[in-house]
Amino acid sequence: MTDIFHYDFLMNAVYASILASIACGIVGTYVVVKRIVFISGGISHTAYGGIGLGYYLGFNPLYGAIGFSLLTAGFLSAMRKKKRQHEDTIIGILWAFGMAVGILFVGMAPGYTANLMSYLFGNILTVPRSEIIMMLILDAAIVILVALFFKEFQIITFDEEFAHTLGLPVNKLYLLLLVIIALTTVLLIKLVGIILVVALLSIPSAISIKFVRSIRQMMILSVFLGLIFTLSGLFLSYYLNLPSGAVIIMTASAGYLLANFIHFLKKKFYIKETNYR
Repeated sequence: MTDIFHYDFLMNAVYASILASIACGIVGTYVVVKRIVFISGGISHTAYGGIGLGYYLGFNPLYGAIGFSLLTAGFLSAMRKKKRQHEDTIIGILWAFGMAVGILFVGMAPGYTANLMSYLFGNILTVPRSEIIMMLILDAAIVILVALFFKEFQIITFDEEFAHTLGLPVNKLYLLLLVIIALTTVLLIKLVGIILVVALLSIPSAISIKFVRSIRQMMILSVFLGLIFTLSGLFLSYYLNLPSGAVIIMTASAGYLLANFIHFLKKKFYIKETNYR
């Protein structure tokens, strides 16, 4: 098994798994607690428009994904402030618009777009060293922003009305949170693809919330679970010759089912023990 670590592309995949797990564990905590999973899905699918633009103009598609994701985050924040439309309606429109724009640009792009499927469903085995460096920079930005605004994010995540009474700039903080979500979705695109980003962003945190009592603990456990799911899925996909993104999500889903079963047994045992006493 140790022989696989002699391959550069597999080591790049391991590095990408670690970096993505850190980001999705931290940011996924806010996504699950604040119940904005649908927003992260809308941002990730809108990013496909930037990927298509990158193919059409001939630059790195991930740069286009970052641009489109950040624009989407800003637009959602602005529309939320005005409250002219329901948030879910806006997200649904942006979701479809981003995918449509991406398909149009890819269709107009000259040449053969061989790596297109890797952006939709992920292929961690094709992540080059240059994108590892970009992921490291994005990871550092996410960690720094969350560390600087940890208390503020915690307050607006649990109670926005209370945040208003404290005089916090709720709209600006919400925009910053959406920006962090946008950066995280771009981090996960090459790992599991646009279609499966929401699952990896939410599953580790959805498991963690059942077994911890604080945001910090939830983040730590989510990062740890993300590492388990991504690395085990990576090695399974390599040995079974299966698509890496799909195997990672299937592994995470199996972990979610197992965690629910354990939580059920724990709750049932605790109730019985309490009644006995």
